[in-house]
Amino acid sequence: MLSVSKKVLVLSNMYPSKHSKTFGIFVEKQVEALKTKGVQVDVIAIRDPRKGKTFLLKKYIMFALKGLWNLMIYGKGYDVVHVHYIFPTGLLGILHKRLWKTKLIVTSHGGDIDQMSKKGSVIKKYTKKILDNADHIITVGEELKSNMEEQFSLNENKISVINMGVNRHIFHHRNRYEARQSLELPKEEKVILYVGNIIKAKGLDELVQAYKGLSNVIENPSLHLIGEPKDAMYFNELKAKAAEEETIYFHNAMNQEEVSRWMAASDVFVLPSHIEGFGLVALEAMACGLPVVGSDVGGLHYLLGDGAGIKVEPNNPKDLAEKLHIVLEDQALQKKIQQNGLKKAEKYDHLTQTEKVLSLYKN
Repeated sequence: MLSVSKKVLVLSNMYPSKHSKTFGIFVEKQVEALKTKGVQVDVIAIRDPRKGKTFLLKKYIMFALKGLWNLMIYGKGYDVVHVHYIFPTGLLGILHKRLWKTKLIVTSHGGDIDQMSKKGSVIKKYTKKILDNADHIITVGEELKSNMEEQFSLNENKISVINMGVNRHIFHHRNRYEARQSLELPKEEKVILYVGNIIKAKGLDELVQAYKGLSNVIENPSLHLIGEPKDAMYFNELKAKAAEEETIYFHNAMNQEEVSRWMAASDVFVLPSHIEGFGLVALEAMACGLPVVGSDVGGLHYLLGDGAGIKVEPNNPKDLAEKLHIVLEDQALQKKIQQNGLKKAEKYDHLTQTEKVLSLYKN
């Protein structure tokens, strides 16, 4: 364990606030876990999830100003700067390292490599600069690590795969029917659950299309989507497509305790993403004993392996419908997936993952 005299600065472009309690919540949970291990942690982060040129410019200017002020006033006191999301957050980390010789750790969550670094040569150049200056790099998934090594010519020994882990005090297996009773869900329904941002990249068009075919062959089905709409136009288009089905329900983003209750009450969790760095929400579903059906992409390829879930071809509503049908109808398969999923959740407990991060801080 790091001694109490050690201090860590976390820089992140996502962090919860009273206005958006789920925005970057996985970063907050890791910070809380680090504090339980005796680490002193300060956080400078963007807490506003709103997009658009005006909001983006304003919030990154404020982030930079706060970061520079902290750098000059308190920078000398930090032993480690831990950056979440590479560009542009990592530029502040480089300044800390150059001015105060602070150790720099960078965590990539996926979008910063799979999307942001591909937006232009300038962004890719600075992404490479941040990665080269980092003392160590963390990726949340194996495929992300491989992509990073290939795109940026990095030494594999400089990169560790450490996902954010699941808090099994919050996400745990419990009685399904008691959970349903608390949510006033019918006992006989076959409940399909999605949790995540309401965005196109999560494969929700394919999910709605798959459900339309599934609702004709499954008795008493329902589809519940929990999450924050990030694009009002897309959200309205998706709702219009879903309106043909009376048993598709949209719910606002919820805190983790509420999400856990929904997971405990459902029959199957679905994550039909087009890209996915790791798929933490799928791991949380596993910890609740919920069978997972997800796209065979990114970190989900590994997470759903070892019989811990069912993989589907991305962008393929027919395959998605077929796999959901199989899982919903085969109780023996459900049980097998549930048992394997619980084992994987135990393996990736958030405190175990935090210990791995602490080891990097020390070494």
